[in-house]
Amino acid sequence: MEEDASTSGNSNISPQLVNEWIEIQDSLKKRLITDDEFDWKLPPMKDQDSEGMEENQDSNVEILKYVGGVDLSFSRNDSLIACATLVVLDISTLEVVHEDSSIIKLRIPYVPGFLAFREAPVLLELLKKMETTSPTLYPQVLMVDGNGLLHPRAPFLWISLLCHYWSLLKSLERSAGFGLACHLGVLADLPTIGIGKNAMWTTKSSLKPIFISVGHRVSLPSAIKIVKLFGRFRVPEPIRQADIRSKDFFRKHGLS
Repeated sequence: MEEDASTSGNSNISPQLVNEWIEIQDSLKKRLITDDEFDWKLPPMKDQDSEGMEENQDSNVEILKYVGGVDLSFSRNDSLIACATLVVLDISTLEVVHEDSSIIKLRIPYVPGFLAFREAPVLLELLKKMETTSPTLYPQVLMVDGNGLLHPRAPFLWISLLCHYWSLLKSLERSAGFGLACHLGVLADLPTIGIGKNAMWTTKSSLKPIFISVGHRVSLPSAIKIVKLFGRFRVPEPIRQADIRSKDFFRKHGLS
């Protein structure tokens, strides 16, 4: 999701509308689940011990197979023209087994902290379409190019990056922010993971980490394990493929 916030503007957004968005976020937050709530198990990790492998080999429990990724690319000439892309990868081969894109004109400008109201509707449409057209490939978990609980409305949730402070994170959930990964996960009732590619706080570090955050129905430890399954590149493959294919779709339609 690459957009120049300086050109998107938010002068047409009234304080009343922002207050409505805050109320909606807070209402959806009440439905947020930050523990593992899914009916599948993670595949064995390469460095997993034999005891852990036996635990994952329960024949009565489905193994995670399909992982989705969503991203939006924006026109260089008009920040309101976007291409939303949904991809689904087979975790055993890392091959893309489903791809769908949609070019739209967004009606809401970029407003920091409220990205979900701009991007979630088109992503939700892609998911609903897939439920009808390709239900057997529907993702069991979805990576979202955007934050979950690690969100501008929760400035202290950088602590969520440190697994050793998991109990502290749990105590902070009531005051947490509610990013795109949370918003989309709750509306789609789908396990989601937030993948942030840009830091929300400026530092002098030359490192380019990704920021993994809880979306919906996946705990932070599980989210980290899932992301590690796609460790070939800096950005997890579902997000990387969604980004590549959304830009390709733009180019094919002469809108890049």
